Amino acid sequence: MPSANLSGRALSLLLALRPVPLTVDATERLRVIIGAGLGVLLAGVLSRAAIGSGLPWLVAPLGASAVLVFGLPASPLAQPWAVIGGNTLSALAGIACLHWLPLPPLPLAAVAVALAIGLMFTLRCLHPPGGAAGLLMVLTSTQEWHFALVPVALNSLLLVLAGMAYNSLTGRRYPHAQHAPAPAPAVPGATVAPPRFGDAELDAVLARYNQVLDVPRDDLAGLLHEAELLSYRNRLGGLRCTDIMSSPVITVEFGTPLEEAWALLQQHRIKALPVVDRVRRIVGIVTRADFMRAAEGRQREGLAGRLQALLRASPTVHSSKPEVVGQIMTRQVRVASAERPIAELVPLFSATGHHHLPIVGEQARLVGIITQSDLVKALSHGP
Repeated sequence: MPSANLSGRALSLLLALRPVPLTVDATERLRVIIGAGLGVLLAGVLSRAAIGSGLPWLVAPLGASAVLVFGLPASPLAQPWAVIGGNTLSALAGIACLHWLPLPPLPLAAVAVALAIGLMFTLRCLHPPGGAAGLLMVLTSTQEWHFALVPVALNSLLLVLAGMAYNSLTGRRYPHAQHAPAPAPAVPGATVAPPRFGDAELDAVLARYNQVLDVPRDDLAGLLHEAELLSYRNRLGGLRCTDIMSSPVITVEFGTPLEEAWALLQQHRIKALPVVDRVRRIVGIVTRADFMRAAEGRQREGLAGRLQALLRASPTVHSSKPEVVGQIMTRQVRVASAERPIAELVPLFSATGHHHLPIVGEQARLVGIITQSDLVKALSHGP
């Protein structure tokens, strides 16, 4: 029995070491191969022209740098500062160890690599080939300080320039900005309908993970959101707006008095009223928030008093305050087609703070409305 358990663990270990298939097609592989070859060739030719015959034209770690620059151009480890700073500082670390540490070659090599990694972490230029650059200085007993600049920094700079040109020409963004995106402006009164992670949650998870990821934060967030949307599509199946919308819809017109529109909101316990013309085309939408904003400028104490002053019809023909719905409604209204898949609405409700979405049919006429509650029910029960 113990031998069987041991064999099972050995098999599990072997399976864990098995390489996973690469999820890139032949075209992308060829792009990387040609780019890396051209990048190293360009760096070698230009370095030779600049250096002449006094120093090596290329250093070995440049080959590893080319894999990152052309094969993983979005990686934080492949960005220009990582390549140039990582290789150059690591070479300086190796040279410094040769000058200042009286150690045998093997311990000296280990210290050089460790020091190089420490410097790269500190100066935010972590680059795996940098460790090889520091090791190379020790193994070749290179003690000339200028070697870190020429050829190491020169090679790295030329490779980065080649990467910028080639990746851009072949449809890959390089450099790839590594900064966190600015948070979206908050929508007053907005709530999130379906469960969905945001920037704060992603940052918290990454902090808890506490490891270097070979993928930029914005790409990671984009992939996770795409997976989330695909999950919604799978859960919602073929449901379309017409399957879950509320219909018929309580509406008002441009000239509907404010008091009447407010009474409809209160009576039906709803938050919005689509504003339509005589053929039921959307011309706006009026919400409780629109009433609150219009009431803010009333010369009364307390919200209730200001709202009453707004709703009360003026006895004169000309009035300085809004009298009808068309004067306070929101004119820019996002709508959706009755045949639109429900899954496509999830990001709209969760990211933009929408509470309700008018649904239009033939000739852009209003046929229904979808609220956050409708969407949550669909997500809970599925198709």
